[in-house]
Amino acid sequence: MLLNIYERLFALYGPQHWWPGDSPFEVMVGAILTQSAAWQNVEKAIRNLKTAGTLSPQALSQLPVEEIARLIYPSGYYNAKARKLKALVEWLGEACGDDIGKLSGIETDELRRQLLAVHGVGPETADSILLYALGKPVFVIDAYTRRIMFRLGLVGEKTSYEKLQKLFMDNLQPDVQSFNEYHALLVRLGKTVCRKQPLCRECPLFDICPSNEAR
Repeated sequence: MLLNIYERLFALYGPQHWWPGDSPFEVMVGAILTQSAAWQNVEKAIRNLKTAGTLSPQALSQLPVEEIARLIYPSGYYNAKARKLKALVEWLGEACGDDIGKLSGIETDELRRQLLAVHGVGPETADSILLYALGKPVFVIDAYTRRIMFRLGLVGEKTSYEKLQKLFMDNLQPDVQSFNEYHALLVRLGKTVCRKQPLCRECPLFDICPSNEAR
């Protein structure tokens, strides 16, 4: 079922080229800034950091929280996110001396445990960092994925993050590229078709989705 879904989405939408970012650290920063924010606003905030020459662990660690908040203002919740970025770069200094490449040598479960202990990093943010920034085969669960899987009848409405993630991890080969593409395709479907008010007749999963029968 999961492979069938992936194949249908890929046939319709093609490669999504996600997550956009010029470096692993930029992806990490994006994973924090995208919390409760539209991506175009995240891009503005990242552009501000780049223009100011502060998009590095070393620069952000030296920058006052108030200045970080000013630079990331477009992403919303800027004061809270500034503190989260400070916590992230503090962890990077402790975990790898700001050399992100060294994180690849840490076992995935341990790395995830450490990330979840960082202020402001929840399961979705941690897994986004693991998959997109660090190249670890971990499937990211977000609101779009949850909505689509529920409507397809594969999980309950209150299924936990961990159980929903396990559905993918147990039924797909652990592969960074395919996990990346699959998640991005689900986001594409969730944004354009399987919305809060879905456009079922436009959905490539229409014939296998039990939820369409009531619409």
